[in-house]
Amino acid sequence: MPLTFQENINEDTSIGLWKITETPEDLEQRLQLKAHELKLLRSLSKEKRNLHWLATRVLLRKMLNTSEYIDCQADENGKPILINHPHHISLSHSYDYAAVMVSKTKKVGIDIEIIKDKIIRVQQKFMSADELCFIKEANRTAHLYVCWCAKEALYKLNGKKETSFKDHIHLAPFSYQDEGVLSASIDKGNQSDQFQVSFRKFENYMLGYVCE
Repeated sequence: MPLTFQENINEDTSIGLWKITETPEDLEQRLQLKAHELKLLRSLSKEKRNLHWLATRVLLRKMLNTSEYIDCQADENGKPILINHPHHISLSHSYDYAAVMVSKTKKVGIDIEIIKDKIIRVQQKFMSADELCFIKEANRTAHLYVCWCAKEALYKLNGKKETSFKDHIHLAPFSYQDEGVLSASIDKGNQSDQFQVSFRKFENYMLGYVCE
């Protein structure tokens, strides 16, 4: 499972990306899974889902640099949390890659997606009319994936199921580039929280990540 890159965002926060080359059996041997985790693992209907679940946990183990058991569970909104470690985490995966973001002090969110033209068919479901106005035809597909990854990363950081990509997560206008930072906000009720979301394209994937 070769490490594609690991990068420190600040002194307390880092991201890691791995290319998955192992079988589920290979990855399972690297973990200390309890009965409830094995039950969940066996319930996953497709081998790819099984592989992704294992790969994110193996990468998480490397990011935390520990040989101890990692108790990773989901809270009431489905957000992954660590029971026996103080860190905030976010997990993502897409096809051949797993991505993890870890912070000692801040809430985080990360998303990785393989780039496909099908996103154009659903752009109006997650983008507001104002946001669609700054998307140029020359790089429409990749630009939309930056927007999707940014909104997904913010959704994960926020950790609330009732948060709408289109109605609550808003992106300031930005021009497409393969790597950069965009401004965004989560607006709900009378509260507006501002964020800077980083993104980068590599191979045929887009990665977006944010910390509080």
